[in-house]
Amino acid sequence: MSCSLVLGFHEMEKTQQSLVGGKGLNLGELSKIEGIQVPEGFCVTTAGYQKAIGQDERYYALLDQLTLLKVEEREQICEISRKIRQLIMEVEIPSDVVKEVGHYLSQFGAEYAYAVRSSATAEDLPHASFAGQQDTYLNIIGKEAILLHISKCWASLFTERAVIYRMKNEFDHSQVHLSVVVQRMVFPQASGILFTADPITSNRKQLSIESSFGLGEALVSGQVSADCFKVQDEKIVDKMIATKKLAIYGQKEGGTGAQQIEIDQQKTQTLTDQQILQLARLGRQIEAYFGCPQDIEWCLVEGTFYIVQTRPITTLYPIPETNDQENHVYISVGHQQMMTDPMKPLGVSLFLLTTNAPMKKAGGRLFVDCAASLASPVSRENLLNAMGQSDPLMHDALMTIVEREGFIESLPNDEKAPRHNESNEDKPESFLEQVGNDPSIVHELIKNSEASLEELKHNIQTKSGPELLKFILEDIQQLKQILFDPQSLLVIKGTMDASSWINEKMKKWLGEKNVADTLSQSVRNNITSEMGLALMDVADVIRPYPEIIDYLQHEKEDNVFDDLIKFDGGQEARDAIYAYLKKYGMRGSGEIDLTKDRWSEKPSALIPMILSNIKNFEPNASKRKFEQGQQEALKKEQELLKQLKQLPGGKQKAEKAKRVISFIRNFIGYREYPKYGMINRYFVYKQALLKEAERLVQANVIHDQEDIYYLTFEELREVVSTCKLDYKIISKRKDEYKVYEKLTPPRVFTSDGEIITGEYKRENLPAEAIVGLPVSSGVIEGRARVILNMEDADLEGEDILITSYTDPSWTPLFVSVKGLVTEVGGLMTHGAVIAREYGLPAVVGVEDATKLIKDGQRIRVHGTEGYIEIL
Repeated sequence: MSCSLVLGFHEMEKTQQSLVGGKGLNLGELSKIEGIQVPEGFCVTTAGYQKAIGQDERYYALLDQLTLLKVEEREQICEISRKIRQLIMEVEIPSDVVKEVGHYLSQFGAEYAYAVRSSATAEDLPHASFAGQQDTYLNIIGKEAILLHISKCWASLFTERAVIYRMKNEFDHSQVHLSVVVQRMVFPQASGILFTADPITSNRKQLSIESSFGLGEALVSGQVSADCFKVQDEKIVDKMIATKKLAIYGQKEGGTGAQQIEIDQQKTQTLTDQQILQLARLGRQIEAYFGCPQDIEWCLVEGTFYIVQTRPITTLYPIPETNDQENHVYISVGHQQMMTDPMKPLGVSLFLLTTNAPMKKAGGRLFVDCAASLASPVSRENLLNAMGQSDPLMHDALMTIVEREGFIESLPNDEKAPRHNESNEDKPESFLEQVGNDPSIVHELIKNSEASLEELKHNIQTKSGPELLKFILEDIQQLKQILFDPQSLLVIKGTMDASSWINEKMKKWLGEKNVADTLSQSVRNNITSEMGLALMDVADVIRPYPEIIDYLQHEKEDNVFDDLIKFDGGQEARDAIYAYLKKYGMRGSGEIDLTKDRWSEKPSALIPMILSNIKNFEPNASKRKFEQGQQEALKKEQELLKQLKQLPGGKQKAEKAKRVISFIRNFIGYREYPKYGMINRYFVYKQALLKEAERLVQANVIHDQEDIYYLTFEELREVVSTCKLDYKIISKRKDEYKVYEKLTPPRVFTSDGEIITGEYKRENLPAEAIVGLPVSSGVIEGRARVILNMEDADLEGEDILITSYTDPSWTPLFVSVKGLVTEVGGLMTHGAVIAREYGLPAVVGVEDATKLIKDGQRIRVHGTEGYIEIL
């Protein structure tokens, strides 16, 4: 069957995207919706384009040259693209295409003006909006002019901009073809864009309309300001009328031109209220037809709305699927776990098996649905109090939702539920009594966790096939018992309560802020801070050998440490590194996702940190650093007790404070241990599953070991049992993951898709202050180092680390810096705990810190008050 060279909008089928491209197909679909006016038109299909190029060997030779280039090679890209465009413009349009175009023009009226637009087959895929990559020509009159502009559209497939966009999004140039839309022009009084979901807040219930006089091109190209109207539940909820100095109109002889708008018309509303609501209804009708939020281009001609384009909005954060019509509120797990990157399906499903919280997936991330907690007055109070302590931005966002009329229906008061703030107002005894103040509790918890891990390592070696997956599933129950051990949870909650108690009391009694930060420096049993100090000891072993240092500065391969033995001191250096990896090698960036690389798998990640330690420290610095922290904590404790004794009732106050301080120092280090135990177990599972994946590769079930990362645990279990897999699943999930990587997860959002942003409430801050959450006291000045990837860290002793988030794998960098600023985090997240222990002033939860602060700027970090100044 021969492919059609030209198709009218009404003749297109849903399956013909490869013939007419995204824009063409959507116009075909729009024409079928009852009550939607679409100006008539047709598409020269990709078959017409391919027939024109034919077997032109010059074209394919140039295409091959283009495919070999990298994005950086701009001059060659520019030159080859220009040659391809020139070649396409010189190609004669096939006679049967010319004949078909003439046939459709005579049908719609050859004397009229037409818009000639490109429609690429790769347009508006879920993860890449090609909008604006190819060209559009308006008000083209006459068959010859239209044919010329069809060639121009074909050539625009190879503008430098379009070629580079495809390279960056990994599209094969030879697989992207161009169809050309030829559509009768309408000459509107007003035109613009209608989003059926608010593009700023992502609220699916709010439509956003942008409108200006004349043709929409002026608005799309950013030449004019637009009126902006918001509509929700068939009501106009917001209006912003712009000053419109300019409009673009079609000209009699063809083409378009800009005209000045009369002064008295510049502030006129472009649409009447009635028209705004009518347009909103059309938008909802189109959205319902396509089944997802749409970005729609419209024109108003003599009181009638014409739709000239629609495409899905590709930038909205996806909403978790629910089967009810209830309102839901989602809190980001990634912001609390210090890992806002997307997780692969195996990582997600394993984490879900490990947790007890009601979690939902969206955009490759996990969210806790807290609507039920917000409905009950007591659990709401507990949740808000907990959030107020750990993440004020989430707390503020949740307050916004709670205060909204009718969004969450409140349940009757539940008197039986424990109230959060009754616990320890004036008696520290509650957490002291519940836990006791015996450090051997922590030793016992750690010993049990280690024994269980050794047993796992021993038993898993004998398992393979379906038996292995069954075994891991059973072992996860053991992991959950350890993670949710009541005594372990009491210790962690007790130290949080004790830190809050000491902070509140010292502020009330002595006017001192955040004293717990200093009191918790250099405590025992903090596995993560010990890891940072241990890498300083590795640097001590390597420091005396310049040859090894030089080698590490130039080598970045992952087997880098194996070759050390050829150098003087190499055996000792290698032993020290491997001993470090034996204890900490299962750590890595984004470690709650089992599929992310661990240090044992990519040891070269440690090189910049080892070199930084060699450069920034003297020998034996780890011991001195730990002792210095101990001294500062002890000195602070003595100062506080001395001052308290001078107050009325001072003896009792000092006794209470002393007991609480002792409790904090005995137990606060343990907070990092349960996660370390979990990540240790995850790594054991991972190594066993990768061996299983190797068998699947041998059996030709999968192409690559890491393909298993794109299956859930249950799916993997099925594949291991049956040795069968539809490989399309893997390809689809890989594409989805690429989409998710481009998304920024919200801290808090609703089932309407609305992203709720919280604010820090502070008075008396400097005008230019960048505000965040104070998590570790002190004020420090230094050079800002904006580092998004740990491997790029080249730090000096005066530097302040600015990054999006830190998980335990970043800890070795903390020893080399003077302060810390992160975009994500709360009072008890990992970065905050380690910053306090190392005595680094730190501010976390600073929205857009990595964009607001430039690398190399001199800044001052106020860790006690929670803000940053650029000096």
